[in-house]
Amino acid sequence: MKKMITSLAVVTLMIACKKEVHKPVPNEIDSMAQAKSENAANTVKNKAEKESALKKTNDELLQALKNKDYKTFASYIHPEKGIRFSMYAFVDLKEDKHFSKAEFEQYLPTKTLFTWGAHDGSGDPYKATINDYLGKWVFSKDFTLSQYALDTFLGGGNSLNNLKEIYPKHDFTENYSKGTEKSGEMDWKTLRFVFEEFQGKYYLIAVVNDQWTI
Repeated sequence: MKKMITSLAVVTLMIACKKEVHKPVPNEIDSMAQAKSENAANTVKNKAEKESALKKTNDELLQALKNKDYKTFASYIHPEKGIRFSMYAFVDLKEDKHFSKAEFEQYLPTKTLFTWGAHDGSGDPYKATINDYLGKWVFSKDFTLSQYALDTFLGGGNSLNNLKEIYPKHDFTENYSKGTEKSGEMDWKTLRFVFEEFQGKYYLIAVVNDQWTI
């Protein structure tokens, strides 16, 4: 009987010790809370740095387009994925014009005409050189004066916008130019840049224009 009581006491003591081992001590709790706080702070910091980098890149692209400095613009094209241009909000992977970075730089100084898409309403193909397309279509308004947003649409009409479906994991910037009262604000335009990070830098993979369509 005494032996059984002794064994029971030993087992009870072992269980108590086991529970005590797994119970966090105050120092461990403080360390865990500190680590959690540091992780949250780092997340906020990384997000802020990312947003700052994208805003800076967006503004540099707009300035390059305004100055017609297309060589600088080309330096932002993704080295491996190239760049796609969409005339309107709907991104058409089969029909939209796509260039590798090398192709873009090759044809940039030439008078080669490319078909970029079709005009809304008439359906007539829009043919232009790279320089003319960038100057007359992409930067048809001074978007350096526009309203800026990150991963948010500011402008929208009756044209299907599938950007988030085509680029679900990518960041994009929006540069929105409000329409005039004279035209009932229907002459609004917006310019979107889609980015992908590569080797620590954000590169351009798509340029999407949007405006009121019929």
